[in-house]
Amino acid sequence: MKFSAIAGVLFAASTAWGLSTKGIQNLLHRRLPAHANDFQFWLVNVKTNDTTNDHYTVTTTKKGEILVEGNSLSALSSGLHRYLTDVAGVDIFWYIGSRLDQAPRTLPKLTDVLEGTSIVPWRYYFNTVTFSYTSAFWTWEDWEDQLDWMALHGINFPLAWAGQEKVLVEVLQELGLTDEEINSYLSGPAFQAWNRFGNIQGSWGGSLPTDWIKKQYILGQQIVGRMVELGMTPIFPAFTGFVPRNISRVLPNATTVTGGSWNKFPEIYTNDVFLEPSDDNYALLQKSFISTMQRDFGQVTKYYTLDQYNENNPYSGDTEYLRNISRYTWESLKEADSEAVWVMQGWLFSYSASFWTDNRIEAYLSGVEDNSDMMILDLFSESSPQWQRTNSYYGKPWVWCQLHDYGGNMGMYGQIQNITQNPIAALANSSSLQGFGLTMEGQEGNQIIYDLLLAQAWSSDPIDTETYFKNWVTTRYAGAKSIPKGLYTAWEAMRTTVYNNTDPNISTAVTKSIFELIPSISGLTGRTGQQGTLVTYDPAVLVDVWKLFYQAAQSEKSLWNNPGFQYDIVDITRQVLSNAFIPAYNNLVSVYTGNSPTAANINAAGKALITILQAIDNVLSTNKNFMLSTWISKARSWAPSSAIADFYEYNARNQITLWGPNGEISDYASKSWGGLVSSYYIPRWEMFIGYLNSTAYASYNNSAFTAELLTWELEWNNETSRSTYSKPGNLKKVLTEVATLLSIAI
Repeated sequence: MKFSAIAGVLFAASTAWGLSTKGIQNLLHRRLPAHANDFQFWLVNVKTNDTTNDHYTVTTTKKGEILVEGNSLSALSSGLHRYLTDVAGVDIFWYIGSRLDQAPRTLPKLTDVLEGTSIVPWRYYFNTVTFSYTSAFWTWEDWEDQLDWMALHGINFPLAWAGQEKVLVEVLQELGLTDEEINSYLSGPAFQAWNRFGNIQGSWGGSLPTDWIKKQYILGQQIVGRMVELGMTPIFPAFTGFVPRNISRVLPNATTVTGGSWNKFPEIYTNDVFLEPSDDNYALLQKSFISTMQRDFGQVTKYYTLDQYNENNPYSGDTEYLRNISRYTWESLKEADSEAVWVMQGWLFSYSASFWTDNRIEAYLSGVEDNSDMMILDLFSESSPQWQRTNSYYGKPWVWCQLHDYGGNMGMYGQIQNITQNPIAALANSSSLQGFGLTMEGQEGNQIIYDLLLAQAWSSDPIDTETYFKNWVTTRYAGAKSIPKGLYTAWEAMRTTVYNNTDPNISTAVTKSIFELIPSISGLTGRTGQQGTLVTYDPAVLVDVWKLFYQAAQSEKSLWNNPGFQYDIVDITRQVLSNAFIPAYNNLVSVYTGNSPTAANINAAGKALITILQAIDNVLSTNKNFMLSTWISKARSWAPSSAIADFYEYNARNQITLWGPNGEISDYASKSWGGLVSSYYIPRWEMFIGYLNSTAYASYNNSAFTAELLTWELEWNNETSRSTYSKPGNLKKVLTEVATLLSIAI
């Protein structure tokens, strides 16, 4: 019997198991309608367990159709992606969207079989906080783009948080808590991730509207439905134990503990109350929560995310106490779903390393007596892996994850050697490693770094990054009449410098531009570690890259209208100017702290900073993906009234600036966005320059300045734009101005 005939038999059998290729066919109709009927998909040797790796083959039939065969839906979409990128030369990207429609009018035929086998069964996606830093205000259209990208890049194990508040509210209402008691416990749209973690409770600036809960619930159902249709296994939230403070009114004998203060938030917003897993009510609430999730979102998973101690240490460090906590938690999950697997971010072991000693980690994990009932996400494997010191989490299945980005910061940065070599080494040395994953806090630029790790999940040897970058560039600029050699040269230069930090002790993640920090005469430059400001490469390299990009567009005019090129040259220009801001800032400090500073000299040095910031704002404002108005417009669009829209805008503004009612985590989630630079960062630096002018160095008091600044920052947070998305400026004109400013010969 021919292979295709066998495939047909197996496909018929697989549909009886609830599998269908319709979701992938629908993806093609959305993204490649002209060729949607030129592909066939067959499920063969369908996977029957979660430890089997995915496999696909791609061939051309006698009729000239592209036949993709695989043992899972994710294998099929991965095989489709392989053909589209390697043969048709097109792909789908964050922000710029799908470029699949740029495929050749006549699809290329294959002379050889394309074949791929994943080296791990799971490709995980999302950090709980990504749902706030990035997708807080996403619409269904945004999610459609994201989910299609995820499917084509082989992701089959994503978090599914959207809409869980409705489930939680229903469970708490059934318990007897009032709407007021529940509402005072929920947080605003841009801060729900930390409410879900149990770090914060309540909402500053307004209360979470019921309308938001209902709309997110509908959105969440759409997301989960599409995940399943595309062959992904969603990870549902579970009941963590975090409860409203008035829980004792309805459960007077319940055993609860109060968590500590989180990031110096006022007590009204933190010191959360947790129901102990040993309390009988915990298991009852867990069962109620999970059964409601299954009723409303479908019985489509056995995996549940549950993080009890995210940046919040347990009540006791006693090892027996810790073991009992996890044992009762595990038992509650199994009572709610006999097949349940507990998925946990391993961030706590890195963040609170002084508390989580090896014996405490072992005790806590040992409470889950069946190793297969738990999955640990080694959240920061590329810079701060925990799997080695925990002996592969003492036998628990785990996922090697790349965090890379904190708070959605936007610096250009990567560790290409660490994310190609290290996961392969881990796979060779850990029998319980079952997946690779992306766990960035915010999804911003640097997409090639994330694509690279997902590609590594299909290669048993470390990927040749030089070849990978070259191929990625080809698909990135699909649609251009030709791709000048200079673009390949530019990306090769970035591969070996910008994206090749090899020492995580110096810089562990995406860098932050110093102009996004509260101005000061010290402490801004050379920061290392998380949210560092140290530039780990020679800034002159990126200036040369900028020249190559500009010259490429001058020689190939179609690039000016290419979405990938537009995005990248804006991002590179932003970084070049951000790097140029550092020596200009150092000069201002030198002038001010010198022997005889004058107002004229301080003003001249300060003017140079403001000029750079204005140029940054101008270039960012040429692209909707780098604009404050895009973020605010999306936030306001969810509201049924102008008053609620104002509250959503406040949430959106507060998260990316003060991050808290009084700047508790100020500038953590800062963004280099057009409109934000001009309305927020430039005024802050102008105030700083004014302060230096009016204050002798001997009298400099940074606390006094930041207190004065906070008054203004609070006012900015409460402003309302009541406007829609702003029209982008002229890219080419702005780039010419940047070249003049930086004396770059073009």
